[in-house]
Amino acid sequence: MKADKVYLVGFMAAGKSTVAQDLGRRLDWRVEDIDTRIEARERRSIADIFATSGEAHFRALERAAVAELIPLRHTVVATGGGTFLDPESRSLIKSDGAVFWLDVPLVELIDRMPRDGSRPLAASIAQLEHLYLMRRAAYEEAHVRLDASHQAPGALVEAITAWLEA
Repeated sequence: MKADKVYLVGFMAAGKSTVAQDLGRRLDWRVEDIDTRIEARERRSIADIFATSGEAHFRALERAAVAELIPLRHTVVATGGGTFLDPESRSLIKSDGAVFWLDVPLVELIDRMPRDGSRPLAASIAQLEHLYLMRRAAYEEAHVRLDASHQAPGALVEAITAWLEA
């Protein structure tokens, strides 16, 4: 086994949470979802945190969540779409485990996103395109890029498992 911890990074709606759950079951590892962890601790949604406390506060909560997860081993971590952009979080993540980028084209991501306001940074297509292009440079620092376009979660789990066992 090449690593005893896996981090999944990528844009919102790339499938990080779903793949993390499936991979955790496959490996019999603990699964942590940074967004879920923050919502539970704050007792409010990500959208509400953004609306009432702002993005800077949310990013600080993300950094704290990443730091709390460092001691855990045999863990799959689904990061938030912006977690890996923060230099401090990115450095911790890259030194702590294997980082897999679930790369999905923007047009497919847009089709996957709910239109219910739960994604605070997805207000417009132009805003999404700007974020997508801006975030790609950070995602490219992942250890492994997986083409997650039109891929079933099971296929991604197989690819990650094969990499870990190679």
